[in-house]
Amino acid sequence: MCKIDFSSFSLQTERPAFIMGIVNATPDSFYEESRGGLERAFQLIDEGADILDIGGESTRPGFTEVDAEEEIRRIIPVIEGIRKKYSSDEIRISVDTRKASVFKAAYESGADILNDVSALYDDPQMQKTAFELDVPLVLMHRGAGKSCDVADFFKKRCSQVRDKASSFPIKECNIILDPGIGFGKTNEESIEIIKNTNLLCDEPYPLLMALSRKRCIGEMTGRNAPQRLYGTLAADLISVQKGAKIIRVHDVSAALDTLNVMNFLQ
Repeated sequence: MCKIDFSSFSLQTERPAFIMGIVNATPDSFYEESRGGLERAFQLIDEGADILDIGGESTRPGFTEVDAEEEIRRIIPVIEGIRKKYSSDEIRISVDTRKASVFKAAYESGADILNDVSALYDDPQMQKTAFELDVPLVLMHRGAGKSCDVADFFKKRCSQVRDKASSFPIKECNIILDPGIGFGKTNEESIEIIKNTNLLCDEPYPLLMALSRKRCIGEMTGRNAPQRLYGTLAADLISVQKGAKIIRVHDVSAALDTLNVMNFLQ
């Protein structure tokens, strides 16, 4: 069983980790099958996702930035459509954005979790927004580095955002960590981090691993993105065995089967 207690709600599953399904409301995300809107969201819910991570701006290498208005236009109809059918108790919604105004609009439409790949650095208003809305948030490491570098970054950044002297201190229970596999890292660095997932789980925060169909999976298997499912499942399984609490995936049904088998055989 896996349980995470945030300030405003708890997540609980009989499986050893939670499954975050990827919904890219974008035309340019690196894996074409992840692109879509409400239909894809419903598909992943039906497959058994615990959380949906909805993004309106691609963060793939070489991505094209979009303004806040465009992000909002892309994601709000998806969130509103989900909330017309499913309550927060039935499915939690994470929003992958670096912009405070986007997350405010998403929260007002029914989102529950902030996933900021900049670790609150890119938008000066983001920490204030996370504090005022009192939501769980994902802090991601972005850039080169091995597991020791990522661990050092997490210690420093978590201390900064939790600082009681700050006007907007983030509660410890609301922090989730993501080592940022593939974000400015070489394949060798990403692979080393996966091998040492347990070192990043020494912190008192749940660890999210976003490995699905990444370049490092291709490096290890010699396959392109559409053929990286089995490699992804193996890497996710090892990460969960080493302590990861959330896996962010394109293929919810396959991930669910993997975790169910793991649960039976542990």
